[in-house]
Amino acid sequence: MKRNVQIIACALLLSGCDNAPPASEGFAGLGQDATTYTPVLRGQALRFPADHGAHVGYRIEWWYVTANLIDEQGHDWGVQWTLFRSALHPGAETQGWSSPTVWLGHAALSSPSSHQYSQTFARGGIGQAGVEAQPFRAWIDNWSLASTSGQGLDQLQMHATGKGFSYQLQLTSQGPLVLHGDYGYSEKSGQGQASYYYSQPFYRVSGEVERHGQRYPVTGRAWLDREWSSQPLSSTQQGWDWFSLHLENGAKLMLFQVRQRDGQPYRAGTWISPDGRAEALRNEQIQLAPQAWTRQDNGRQLPTRWRLQVAAHNLDVQVEALQPHAWMGTTVAYWEGPVQLQGSSTGRGYLEMTGY
Repeated sequence: MKRNVQIIACALLLSGCDNAPPASEGFAGLGQDATTYTPVLRGQALRFPADHGAHVGYRIEWWYVTANLIDEQGHDWGVQWTLFRSALHPGAETQGWSSPTVWLGHAALSSPSSHQYSQTFARGGIGQAGVEAQPFRAWIDNWSLASTSGQGLDQLQMHATGKGFSYQLQLTSQGPLVLHGDYGYSEKSGQGQASYYYSQPFYRVSGEVERHGQRYPVTGRAWLDREWSSQPLSSTQQGWDWFSLHLENGAKLMLFQVRQRDGQPYRAGTWISPDGRAEALRNEQIQLAPQAWTRQDNGRQLPTRWRLQVAAHNLDVQVEALQPHAWMGTTVAYWEGPVQLQGSSTGRGYLEMTGY
Protein backbone atom coordinates (compact mmCIF):
# COMPACT_ATOMS: atom_id res chain seq x y z
CA MET A 1 0.00 0.00 0.00
CA LYS A 2 1.45 3.36 -1.00
CA ARG A 3 0.43 5.42 2.01
CA ASN A 4 2.39 8.44 0.80
CA VAL A 5 0.31 8.50 -2.39
CA GLN A 6 -2.88 8.50 -0.32
CA ILE A 7 -1.70 11.38 1.83
CA ILE A 8 -0.77 13.44 -1.24
CA ALA A 9 -4.18 12.71 -2.77
CA CYS A 10 -5.91 13.84 0.40
CA ALA A 11 -3.80 17.00 0.49
CA LEU A 12 -4.82 17.85 -3.05
CA LEU A 13 -8.46 17.41 -2.13
CA LEU A 14 -8.71 18.99 1.29
CA SER A 15 -7.46 22.51 0.91
CA GLY A 16 -7.15 22.88 4.68
CA CYS A 17 -4.59 20.15 5.12
CA ASP A 18 -2.07 22.60 6.58
CA ASN A 19 -4.65 23.50 9.29
CA ALA A 20 -4.74 27.07 7.94
CA PRO A 21 -6.78 27.14 4.71
CA PRO A 22 -6.75 30.29 2.60
CA ALA A 23 -9.16 32.94 3.91
CA SER A 24 -11.37 32.66 0.84
CA GLU A 25 -11.99 28.95 1.27
CA GLY A 26 -13.39 28.56 4.79
CA PHE A 27 -12.50 25.71 7.12
CA ALA A 28 -10.73 22.84 5.32
CA GLY A 29 -11.53 24.36 1.94
CA LEU A 30 -15.27 23.67 2.35
CA GLY A 31 -16.08 27.18 1.14
CA GLN A 32 -14.52 26.57 -2.28
CA ASP A 33 -16.77 27.07 -5.27
CA ALA A 34 -18.27 23.71 -6.23
CA THR A 35 -20.37 24.53 -9.30
CA THR A 36 -19.06 21.48 -11.18
CA TYR A 37 -20.45 19.13 -8.51
CA THR A 38 -24.05 18.13 -7.87
CA PRO A 39 -25.89 20.94 -6.02
CA VAL A 40 -27.91 20.55 -2.83
CA LEU A 41 -31.50 21.59 -3.59
CA ARG A 42 -34.45 22.25 -1.33
CA GLY A 43 -37.41 19.90 -1.79
CA GLN A 44 -35.46 16.79 -2.78
CA ALA A 45 -36.86 13.94 -0.70
CA LEU A 46 -34.40 11.68 1.11
CA ARG A 47 -34.65 8.00 0.20
CA PHE A 48 -33.92 5.08 2.49
CA PRO A 49 -32.06 2.79 2.54
CA ALA A 50 -30.34 4.30 -0.55
CA ASP A 51 -29.23 7.46 1.28
CA HIS A 52 -27.35 5.41 3.87
CA GLY A 53 -24.87 4.76 1.06
CA ALA A 54 -22.43 6.98 -0.86
CA HIS A 55 -23.53 9.85 -3.12
CA VAL A 56 -21.46 10.05 -6.27
CA GLY A 57 -21.50 13.56 -7.72
CA TYR A 58 -21.31 15.40 -4.40
CA ARG A 59 -17.94 16.68 -3.21
CA ILE A 60 -17.94 15.57 0.43
CA GLU A 61 -19.96 13.45 2.85
CA TRP A 62 -19.55 11.65 6.16
CA TRP A 63 -20.82 8.85 8.36
CA TYR A 64 -20.34 10.06 11.92
CA VAL A 65 -20.98 8.32 15.25
CA THR A 66 -20.38 9.75 18.71
CA ALA A 67 -21.14 7.83 21.92
CA ASN A 68 -21.41 8.83 25.57
CA LEU A 69 -20.52 5.79 27.67
CA ILE A 70 -20.10 4.81 31.32
CA ASP A 71 -18.11 1.90 32.74
CA GLU A 72 -18.90 -0.35 35.72
CA GLN A 73 -17.12 2.03 38.11
CA GLY A 74 -19.21 4.99 36.93
CA HIS A 75 -16.48 6.66 34.86
CA ASP A 76 -17.43 8.59 31.72
CA TRP A 77 -16.02 7.69 28.31
CA GLY A 78 -16.52 9.15 24.86
CA VAL A 79 -16.10 7.43 21.51
CA GLN A 80 -15.96 8.83 17.98
CA TRP A 81 -16.07 6.86 14.69
CA THR A 82 -16.02 8.83 11.43
CA LEU A 83 -15.66 8.00 7.75
CA PHE A 84 -15.31 10.83 5.21
CA ARG A 85 -15.76 10.41 1.45
CA SER A 86 -14.25 13.18 -0.68
CA ALA A 87 -14.14 13.62 -4.44
CA LEU A 88 -10.99 14.74 -6.21
CA HIS A 89 -13.18 15.77 -9.16
CA PRO A 90 -16.75 15.12 -10.34
CA GLY A 91 -17.44 11.80 -11.97
CA ALA A 92 -18.61 8.26 -11.41
CA GLU A 93 -16.67 5.86 -9.23
CA THR A 94 -14.17 3.70 -11.13
CA GLN A 95 -12.07 0.71 -10.25
CA GLY A 96 -8.37 0.96 -9.53
CA TRP A 97 -6.16 3.97 -8.85
CA SER A 98 -8.05 6.12 -11.36
CA SER A 99 -10.90 6.40 -8.85
CA PRO A 100 -11.83 10.05 -8.10
CA THR A 101 -12.60 9.18 -4.45
CA VAL A 102 -10.50 9.59 -1.33
CA TRP A 103 -11.59 8.11 2.01
CA LEU A 104 -10.49 9.37 5.43
CA GLY A 105 -11.22 7.72 8.80
CA HIS A 106 -11.03 9.26 12.28
CA ALA A 107 -11.43 7.35 15.55
CA ALA A 108 -11.10 8.62 19.12
CA LEU A 109 -11.49 7.51 22.72
CA SER A 110 -11.92 10.07 25.52
CA SER A 111 -11.94 9.71 29.29
CA PRO A 112 -11.73 12.35 32.05
CA SER A 113 -7.95 11.79 32.12
CA SER A 114 -7.03 11.25 28.47
CA HIS A 115 -7.90 11.70 24.80
CA GLN A 116 -6.53 9.37 22.12
CA TYR A 117 -7.19 9.47 18.41
CA SER A 118 -6.17 7.83 15.16
CA GLN A 119 -6.44 8.60 11.44
CA THR A 120 -6.29 6.47 8.32
CA PHE A 121 -6.50 7.19 4.57
CA ALA A 122 -7.64 5.13 1.59
CA ARG A 123 -8.07 5.64 -2.15
CA GLY A 124 -11.34 4.57 -3.71
CA GLY A 125 -11.57 1.86 -6.32
CA ILE A 126 -9.26 -0.67 -4.64
CA GLY A 127 -11.55 -2.11 -1.94
CA GLN A 128 -9.67 -0.61 1.01
CA ALA A 129 -12.65 1.53 2.04
CA GLY A 130 -16.25 2.05 1.05
CA VAL A 131 -19.91 2.11 1.99
CA GLU A 132 -22.73 -0.23 1.01
CA ALA A 133 -26.33 0.87 1.59
CA GLN A 134 -28.16 -2.45 1.90
CA PRO A 135 -27.25 -4.22 4.05
CA PHE A 136 -25.44 -1.23 5.50
CA ARG A 137 -21.68 -1.46 5.84
CA ALA A 138 -19.04 1.28 6.08
CA TRP A 139 -15.37 0.41 6.42
CA ILE A 140 -11.82 1.63 6.06
CA ASP A 141 -8.96 -0.81 6.61
CA ASN A 142 -10.08 -2.91 9.61
CA TRP A 143 -12.41 -0.26 11.05
CA SER A 144 -16.07 -0.97 10.43
CA LEU A 145 -19.61 0.21 11.10
CA ALA A 146 -22.00 -2.45 9.91
CA SER A 147 -25.58 -3.63 10.24
CA THR A 148 -26.10 -6.83 12.19
CA SER A 149 -29.80 -7.12 11.26
CA GLY A 150 -29.89 -6.18 7.57
CA GLN A 151 -32.57 -3.60 8.43
CA GLY A 152 -31.09 -0.19 7.64
CA LEU A 153 -29.33 1.41 10.61
CA ASP A 154 -31.42 -0.26 13.34
CA GLN A 155 -28.64 -2.43 14.75
CA LEU A 156 -24.96 -1.75 14.17
CA GLN A 157 -21.62 -3.11 15.26
CA MET A 158 -18.82 -0.53 15.48
CA HIS A 159 -15.11 -1.21 15.73
CA ALA A 160 -11.89 0.78 15.48
CA THR A 161 -8.33 0.61 16.78
CA GLY A 162 -5.57 3.15 17.29
CA LYS A 163 -2.30 3.45 19.12
CA GLY A 164 -3.04 2.44 22.71
CA PHE A 165 -6.83 2.13 22.31
CA SER A 166 -9.67 0.24 20.64
CA TYR A 167 -13.40 -0.28 21.02
CA GLN A 168 -15.99 -2.86 20.03
CA LEU A 169 -19.57 -1.64 20.48
CA GLN A 170 -23.10 -2.74 19.62
CA LEU A 171 -25.67 -0.05 18.80
CA THR A 172 -29.45 -0.63 18.86
CA SER A 173 -31.84 2.18 17.86
CA GLN A 174 -34.91 2.90 19.97
CA GLY A 175 -36.46 5.64 17.85
CA PRO A 176 -36.87 6.88 14.27
CA LEU A 177 -34.47 8.64 11.93
CA VAL A 178 -34.60 12.44 12.28
CA LEU A 179 -34.45 14.80 9.27
CA HIS A 180 -32.88 18.18 10.02
CA GLY A 181 -33.82 21.57 8.59
CA ASP A 182 -36.51 21.44 5.90
CA TYR A 183 -37.10 17.67 5.61
CA GLY A 184 -33.38 17.02 5.40
CA TYR A 185 -32.32 20.21 3.60
CA SER A 186 -30.04 21.91 6.15
CA GLU A 187 -29.00 25.51 5.45
CA LYS A 188 -25.56 26.58 6.63
CA SER A 189 -25.32 30.24 5.64
CA GLY A 190 -28.61 31.73 4.49
CA GLN A 191 -26.83 32.40 1.17
CA GLY A 192 -27.48 29.06 -0.52
CA GLN A 193 -24.87 26.88 1.16
CA ALA A 194 -26.55 23.74 2.49
CA SER A 195 -26.27 20.02 3.00
CA TYR A 196 -28.57 17.02 3.16
CA TYR A 197 -28.57 16.00 6.81
CA TYR A 198 -30.27 13.35 8.91
CA SER A 199 -29.48 11.59 12.19
CA GLN A 200 -30.21 8.49 14.23
CA PRO A 201 -29.92 9.88 17.79
CA PHE A 202 -31.69 7.05 19.64
CA TYR A 203 -29.01 4.38 19.96
CA ARG A 204 -28.45 2.37 23.12
CA VAL A 205 -24.91 1.04 23.33
CA SER A 206 -23.14 -1.89 24.97
CA GLY A 207 -19.68 -3.34 24.52
CA GLU A 208 -16.18 -2.58 25.66
CA VAL A 209 -13.42 -0.04 25.26
CA GLU A 210 -9.73 -0.82 25.66
CA ARG A 211 -6.99 1.59 26.72
CA HIS A 212 -3.34 0.56 27.07
CA GLY A 213 -4.29 -3.11 27.26
CA GLN A 214 -6.98 -2.76 29.92
CA ARG A 215 -10.58 -3.50 28.94
CA TYR A 216 -13.65 -1.76 30.33
CA PRO A 217 -17.24 -2.99 29.78
CA VAL A 218 -19.40 0.04 28.96
CA THR A 219 -23.00 1.02 28.25
CA GLY A 220 -24.51 4.29 27.09
CA ARG A 221 -26.04 6.23 24.23
CA ALA A 222 -24.88 7.07 20.71
CA TRP A 223 -25.77 9.47 17.92
CA LEU A 224 -25.19 8.87 14.19
CA ASP A 225 -25.05 11.79 11.74
CA ARG A 226 -25.24 11.50 7.95
CA GLU A 227 -24.47 14.53 5.86
CA TRP A 228 -23.48 15.20 2.26
CA SER A 229 -22.92 18.35 0.23
CA SER A 230 -20.81 19.97 -2.47
CA GLN A 231 -20.20 23.32 -0.77
CA PRO A 232 -21.45 23.35 2.85
CA LEU A 233 -19.82 26.71 3.75
CA SER A 234 -19.56 30.13 2.15
CA SER A 235 -16.12 31.59 1.55
CA THR A 236 -16.65 34.04 4.45
CA GLN A 237 -17.31 31.35 7.06
CA GLN A 238 -14.36 30.12 9.13
CA GLY A 239 -15.70 27.12 11.06
CA TRP A 240 -18.49 25.82 13.25
CA ASP A 241 -19.51 24.76 16.76
CA TRP A 242 -21.82 21.70 16.71
CA PHE A 243 -23.69 20.12 19.62
CA SER A 244 -25.59 16.81 19.90
CA LEU A 245 -27.22 16.51 23.32
CA HIS A 246 -29.17 13.82 25.20
CA LEU A 247 -31.39 15.45 27.85
CA GLU A 248 -32.48 13.71 31.05
CA ASN A 249 -36.17 13.66 30.02
CA GLY A 250 -35.41 11.72 26.82
CA ALA A 251 -35.46 14.72 24.47
CA LYS A 252 -32.53 15.33 22.11
CA LEU A 253 -31.08 18.53 20.73
CA MET A 254 -28.88 19.14 17.71
CA LEU A 255 -27.70 22.66 17.07
CA PHE A 256 -24.82 24.41 15.37
CA GLN A 257 -23.45 27.82 14.67
CA VAL A 258 -21.29 28.57 11.65
CA ARG A 259 -18.99 31.46 12.48
CA GLN A 260 -18.47 34.36 10.06
CA ARG A 261 -15.18 36.22 9.79
CA ASP A 262 -17.22 39.41 10.12
CA GLY A 263 -20.72 39.58 11.54
CA GLN A 264 -22.98 37.28 13.49
CA PRO A 265 -22.81 33.48 13.20
CA TYR A 266 -25.48 31.50 11.38
CA ARG A 267 -27.37 29.24 13.82
CA ALA A 268 -29.88 26.46 13.38
CA GLY A 269 -30.91 23.29 15.16
CA THR A 270 -33.46 20.58 15.76
CA TRP A 271 -35.42 19.88 18.93
CA ILE A 272 -36.24 16.16 19.07
CA SER A 273 -38.99 14.98 21.40
CA PRO A 274 -38.60 11.64 23.23
CA ASP A 275 -40.90 9.97 20.67
CA GLY A 276 -38.82 11.25 17.74
CA ARG A 277 -40.86 14.24 16.55
CA ALA A 278 -38.54 16.89 15.13
CA GLU A 279 -38.95 20.67 15.35
CA ALA A 280 -36.59 22.88 13.36
CA LEU A 281 -35.06 25.72 15.38
CA ARG A 282 -34.32 29.08 13.74
CA ASN A 283 -31.38 31.35 14.38
CA GLU A 284 -33.31 33.71 16.68
CA GLN A 285 -34.49 30.84 18.90
CA ILE A 286 -30.94 29.87 19.91
CA GLN A 287 -28.74 31.72 22.38
CA LEU A 288 -25.18 30.44 22.58
CA ALA A 289 -22.19 32.02 24.30
CA PRO A 290 -18.74 30.72 25.34
CA GLN A 291 -18.08 30.87 29.09
CA ALA A 292 -14.55 29.49 29.54
CA TRP A 293 -11.60 28.75 27.25
CA THR A 294 -8.93 26.04 27.45
CA ARG A 295 -5.46 26.23 25.93
CA GLN A 296 -4.68 23.05 24.01
CA ASP A 297 -1.26 21.39 23.94
CA ASN A 298 -0.56 23.09 20.60
CA GLY A 299 -1.29 26.52 22.09
CA ARG A 300 -4.72 27.06 20.55
CA GLN A 301 -7.47 28.49 22.75
CA LEU A 302 -10.93 26.94 22.45
CA PRO A 303 -14.18 27.47 24.38
CA THR A 304 -14.79 24.30 26.42
CA ARG A 305 -17.71 25.65 28.47
CA TRP A 306 -20.80 27.25 26.91
CA ARG A 307 -24.11 28.70 28.01
CA LEU A 308 -26.93 27.44 25.80
CA GLN A 309 -30.51 28.71 25.85
CA VAL A 310 -33.60 27.67 23.89
CA ALA A 311 -36.43 29.68 25.46
CA ALA A 312 -39.18 27.92 23.49
CA HIS A 313 -38.33 24.74 25.42
CA ASN A 314 -37.36 26.35 28.74
CA LEU A 315 -33.78 25.21 28.27
CA ASP A 316 -30.97 27.14 29.97
CA VAL A 317 -27.90 24.99 30.51
CA GLN A 318 -24.17 25.09 30.91
CA VAL A 319 -22.46 22.69 28.52
CA GLU A 320 -18.97 21.72 29.65
CA ALA A 321 -16.33 19.41 28.22
CA LEU A 322 -15.64 16.26 30.22
CA GLN A 323 -12.14 16.21 28.70
CA PRO A 324 -11.09 19.79 27.83
CA HIS A 325 -8.04 18.60 25.86
CA ALA A 326 -9.92 16.60 23.21
CA TRP A 327 -7.96 18.07 20.29
CA MET A 328 -7.94 15.95 17.13
CA GLY A 329 -4.50 16.63 15.67
CA THR A 330 -5.45 15.00 12.37
CA THR A 331 -4.62 16.18 8.85
CA VAL A 332 -7.52 18.63 9.09
CA ALA A 333 -7.42 19.41 12.81
CA TYR A 334 -10.39 20.17 15.09
CA TRP A 335 -11.71 19.63 18.63
CA GLU A 336 -14.24 16.89 19.43
CA GLY A 337 -15.24 15.41 22.77
CA PRO A 338 -17.98 14.45 25.23
CA VAL A 339 -19.79 17.11 27.27
CA GLN A 340 -22.07 17.25 30.31
CA LEU A 341 -25.08 19.52 30.93
CA GLN A 342 -26.06 21.36 34.11
CA GLY A 343 -28.88 23.86 34.69
CA SER A 344 -32.53 23.56 33.75
CA SER A 345 -31.71 20.04 32.53
CA THR A 346 -28.89 17.57 32.99
CA GLY A 347 -27.53 15.21 30.38
CA ARG A 348 -24.62 14.19 28.21
CA GLY A 349 -23.64 14.83 24.63
CA TYR A 350 -20.88 15.73 22.19
CA LEU A 351 -19.32 18.98 20.96
CA GLU A 352 -17.30 19.58 17.81
CA MET A 353 -15.42 22.82 17.13
CA THR A 354 -13.59 23.64 13.90
CA GLY A 355 -11.71 26.58 12.47
CA TYR A 356 -10.04 27.86 15.66
